[in-house]
Amino acid sequence: MDTISLLALLLTLSAGFSILNRHTLRIPVTIGVLIFSLLTSLVIMILSSLLPAYDFQAFPRSVLGAINLPAALLNGALSLLLFAGAMQVNVGHLRAKLMSVTALSILGTVLAVTFLAVAAWYVFPLLGHSVPFTWCIVLGAILAPTDPVSVVGMLKRLGLPGPLQAVFAGESLFNDGVGVVIFGVTIGLATGGGQEVTSSEIALSFCREAIGGGLLGALTGWMALRVLKAQRDTHIDLLTSLALATGTFGIANQLGMSGAIAVVVAGLCFGTSYSHSVFDEASRKELDVAWTLIDEVLNVLLFMLIGFEILEITPHLFAVLATFAVIPLSIAVRTMSVLFSTLPVHIRQWERGRVLGILTWGGLRGGISISLALGLPDGDLRDLLLPICYGVVVFTIIVQGLTMEWVVRRLFPSLHSASSGR
Repeated sequence: MDTISLLALLLTLSAGFSILNRHTLRIPVTIGVLIFSLLTSLVIMILSSLLPAYDFQAFPRSVLGAINLPAALLNGALSLLLFAGAMQVNVGHLRAKLMSVTALSILGTVLAVTFLAVAAWYVFPLLGHSVPFTWCIVLGAILAPTDPVSVVGMLKRLGLPGPLQAVFAGESLFNDGVGVVIFGVTIGLATGGGQEVTSSEIALSFCREAIGGGLLGALTGWMALRVLKAQRDTHIDLLTSLALATGTFGIANQLGMSGAIAVVVAGLCFGTSYSHSVFDEASRKELDVAWTLIDEVLNVLLFMLIGFEILEITPHLFAVLATFAVIPLSIAVRTMSVLFSTLPVHIRQWERGRVLGILTWGGLRGGISISLALGLPDGDLRDLLLPICYGVVVFTIIVQGLTMEWVVRRLFPSLHSASSGR
């Protein structure tokens, strides 16, 4: 299948699922598309089992192979998605909560990896299958990052206070880069690719990727704004921002830095006070509309592909039992990692644990976790871990994503009262 035919198929399916969701479920479009793609995949799997003479899964699997979600997301679409999400963050609120965001995205991610690895290492033998501790760490690295695609889109409709939104969005944007860096180190150790790696080498590698990526993003973002300040053309604004997102991501990867963190910082430059002197109101509005459209189209395509990726999973009893065990573990681990990472920063400002509850239940996983799991090397351990990761991701998107508004209303009733009053 050629590229244009593949793109036409994906857009047609995503449009059809979006229309079905509009007329039936009436839930957020990304979650609705995910559900319909999951149902379609399950129908294909049932038909394949009932009519084994016909390989109903051959064509969709060939499409998934042509797309190669890990490469398409981690080395392509991620740059645009992260840039679009970063542009929506209020930099003033983010600066005020910088300590919290830093604690959550770095210390919180490390703690989440550690807690989940230890818990899984103890629980898996009880289910009848031992998994090496290094691979438990890999599982933790896959499921630790919260997904900006899910989180930033959710924040648009909840009406949370601005500072809390900044913490949510900032953590989800930055911990992707941190999570990918940790995954790269741990998968090397688990597969034997990281021979004789010392803790100092790991720390230096992390600083090069994280700090180096941040500095590169700040530099390219500032340069782009300087270039745009001399222009007054909305088309140039959009083209330059697209070049900034993709170029920063590519340069960072070539230099051994975190492309994700670099793109986030570059996107945040478009929300600084300096950027207000670069764009007039009309130009900024058109730029925001264009990036919102790019973001929404990519989100729908990504969530649809997540639904179809179930065809790549071979179900077995241990995976089912382990998934049901890891889901509550992941929620508990999220609670502990948020609590312990922010304890020195904001414990006095928390009101009856409401912020802890919001950050815990809003810790959705998404395309990053799926892509990392699909990128695991072939073998028995991949077959064990992939279904678990997939089950956790689907649960957080559907169950936590659809109930998040209810949780917000229960924990912040004043917000609901204010919106009702309007």
